[in-house]
Amino acid sequence: MKRFDSGTLIPGSTWKAEAESEAEVVRRAVENLRNFHGETEVRPDMVERIKERIVDVDTNSSTKH
Repeated sequence: MKRFDSGTLIPGSTWKAEAESEAEVVRRAVENLRNFHGETEVRPDMVERIKERIVDVDTNSSTKH
């Protein structure tokens, strides 16, 4: 399982995305930026910053690796 915590990119933000694949986590994060933050264009550098902050989650104990 992969997870992105938006607070690692946007201080104070508490939104999270979890999915089996990195691509799905990125898709959800971009969708969130468009739908809730009014971003009309998400630049490739923003996608890279999201990818850099995606972590593996151990679904058995819910801890980060």
